Amino acid sequence: MNVSDLSPRELRRRLSGPGLFLRTASFVTHLQSPIRSVADGLTLLYADYPLLDDGGYADFHVRVAPPANLRRWIHPQVFFFLDGRSPFKPLPFDQAPAMFEWGLNYCVSNHCHQYLIVHAAVVERQGRAMIFPAPPGSGKSTLCAGLVSRGWRLLSDELTLVRLRDGQVDPFPRPVSLKNESIDIIRHFAPRAVIGPLVRDTTKGEVAHLKPPADSVARAGEAAQPAWVIFPQYKRGESPQLLPIPRARAFMRVAENTFNYSLLGAKGFEALAQFMDSTDCFEFSYGQLEEAIALLAALPPSGH
Repeated sequence: MNVSDLSPRELRRRLSGPGLFLRTASFVTHLQSPIRSVADGLTLLYADYPLLDDGGYADFHVRVAPPANLRRWIHPQVFFFLDGRSPFKPLPFDQAPAMFEWGLNYCVSNHCHQYLIVHAAVVERQGRAMIFPAPPGSGKSTLCAGLVSRGWRLLSDELTLVRLRDGQVDPFPRPVSLKNESIDIIRHFAPRAVIGPLVRDTTKGEVAHLKPPADSVARAGEAAQPAWVIFPQYKRGESPQLLPIPRARAFMRVAENTFNYSLLGAKGFEALAQFMDSTDCFEFSYGQLEEAIALLAALPPSGH
């Protein structure tokens, strides 16, 4: 059964009560929330995701809920609870759907050390992955959304999960986080894309999430071979420029963009070495999405 098999009313009822067991690739989240906007977000953005039987195993037990005190009514807030504890400060109540997305990223990046976890967007075509390690504001999610809208498979817009045993990338497809001007860029670039409601005044500015293609969700069990590592930088109005960089230098830059490289020690080094071994590496600046995607799509696989 998928999320879309539940009526909005039934989904809200379950979330407010026993919760839902939501599968996102190799992870299962037991989610509870009495907040209607969280339920509406699931209905819209997670329609194609499978649900597991209630009471089964879950990697994360999550609750997104308002506080029990007067803050429930005065300057309303929302908390994210993981296993009954709140790992970070509350946010304004109307940011609840975004808090769920950010909280789930927190769960994986802080607890799933069976992977080397890189802060990077990643897409795939013909079995080969293109990875965009970069800090916020670099345009990586915009590129990711643009490529996905042109037929590339979404693996993740935020967390690249590198397998320790062989350096390949396991998918973690979830809604793509678009921020500020990227929202309108993607609306114009892909008019048929499904984009959730705008969340205003977050620490990241205005945020909206792009629904993943159903095919990307259905193929969440298919790993991909790293082929390109691209360090993007959005520069308004400029023509795209793709400059090759040495793999050794790129290795260090990717390591700086990981969540758990130091924690994993030798296993992290070996996984990243395998990951980088099959890639071509570039610095990439762009100012116009259509031109940028055409240039990236023309890249030959590593070694050609």
